[in-house]
Amino acid sequence: MILLIVFILTLVFFFFKLKKPSNTTTTNNNDYLPKSYPIVGIYFSFKGNAHRRVQYTSDIIQKSPTGTISLHFFGRNQILTADPANVKHILKTNFNNYEKGSRFRQTMFDFLGNGIFNADGETWKFQRQVASHEFNTRSLRKFVEEVVDTEVNDRLTPLLVDAAANNKVIDLQDVLQRFAFDNICKIAFGYDPEYLIPSLPQAEFAVAFDEATVKASERFRTVISGIWRVKRFFGAGSEKLLKESVSQVREFAKKIVREKKLELKENSSLQSVDLLSRFLTSGHADEDFVTDIVISFIIAGRDTTSAALTWFFWLLDKSPQVEKQILNELNELKTHNSELSMFEEAKDMLYTHAAVSEAIRLFPPVPVDSKVAKTDDVLPDGTPVKKGTPVTYHPYAMGRMKSIWGSDAEEFKPERWLEEKESDGEGKWNFVSRDPYTYTAFQAGPRICLGKEMAYLQMKRMVAGILRDFHVVSAIPDGVEPEFVVNMTAKMKGGFPVRIEKRSTFQ
Repeated sequence: MILLIVFILTLVFFFFKLKKPSNTTTTNNNDYLPKSYPIVGIYFSFKGNAHRRVQYTSDIIQKSPTGTISLHFFGRNQILTADPANVKHILKTNFNNYEKGSRFRQTMFDFLGNGIFNADGETWKFQRQVASHEFNTRSLRKFVEEVVDTEVNDRLTPLLVDAAANNKVIDLQDVLQRFAFDNICKIAFGYDPEYLIPSLPQAEFAVAFDEATVKASERFRTVISGIWRVKRFFGAGSEKLLKESVSQVREFAKKIVREKKLELKENSSLQSVDLLSRFLTSGHADEDFVTDIVISFIIAGRDTTSAALTWFFWLLDKSPQVEKQILNELNELKTHNSELSMFEEAKDMLYTHAAVSEAIRLFPPVPVDSKVAKTDDVLPDGTPVKKGTPVTYHPYAMGRMKSIWGSDAEEFKPERWLEEKESDGEGKWNFVSRDPYTYTAFQAGPRICLGKEMAYLQMKRMVAGILRDFHVVSAIPDGVEPEFVVNMTAKMKGGFPVRIEKRSTFQ
């Protein structure tokens, strides 16, 4: 603690000793950048915007003529970009030069271990190959469909019926997170935490997972890099809580692994449907390996779809014309294809697909993602990158760039993803995909999200399951804008209070 005080006092001394007059801290070419000082760099500007750091950096990027900025912070340089050409260079063209980096891996190791989201090089490549094989099996897709259908019909719908009947205000974000947690645990482990049952319990595993996610993310926000190591050594503050929650998560996960191994050993003919069973039966029996990879998949599936749909329903509440179009689409599909399963139907929900994509464009579940340069490089726009420099591509900013999406980039407009079929008349659409280096919410290149298509099917299935029978009405007071906050993934601060209204007829 004494060393920390001395360090801070030294910084203060140098700040006042070396502070430049305000008219020399910027130039005419980069006056959109925040004021930077010796040693501390942009710390004071960043500190004042810490509660909205994603929006803060997005605002700066949007003012940059190149869509790329370089910020200095306590002797460190960080490059942030929203230029699709740069993103393609980082994620594909020069993929081998950009990795998670040792700082990220060490910071997240206690929680993620050597899981796929915390791995580089051969370790990542091996896990990617194993996971890619499993994700491409028809049986897994079928299993996912069954899990989601069961959760919608047996848990989500009854909960919404009760909320509508009793005029309850519910936290839709919490409900969606519980839904997603049940789903991903059943898909990953073959374990049902029953997190969305009517009593809405505080399941021990779910609570510990939440705590671990938040506390691990806080390590990246310390002013002095690595200060969390000191706190971990002494078992102090947030590090004590992180250790306890990670221990709970990993012990619980390992218990499931052991039980699954025993179950498969005793019944070798047991059908391998969940991811854990698939990994174990394919010869990957190391307990730490399968625990790490399953925890990574829970993180991937737990908060991403729930975050996307939270903002989707908030945007929908403000856009009744969009909700009407979705209802028209659902009604038409049911009229002409009454025998289709809900998931088969979801594949044809083009307007709904566009509306969900539009919500993700504006509020990406992972709004920023960083890599570290292994060697010196130059980005396509001419930005030099020194070895060891973090380079961040910014999906949140990219979704708001007028140079990419046009002058109406800030508007929720599903039609930007659609073109009307001339031969079929009004109301018939073709979906117009964007390349993954422009629409970066699911990453791109070799690390593109394996579960992207499954995520879309789940989200569209949930949207159809909710909107067919219910109207979701925001209970946020008029004039109050919900706050977009980020840990590992984005959330709506304080939750999303809504009222549920039962539709008298589906039309």
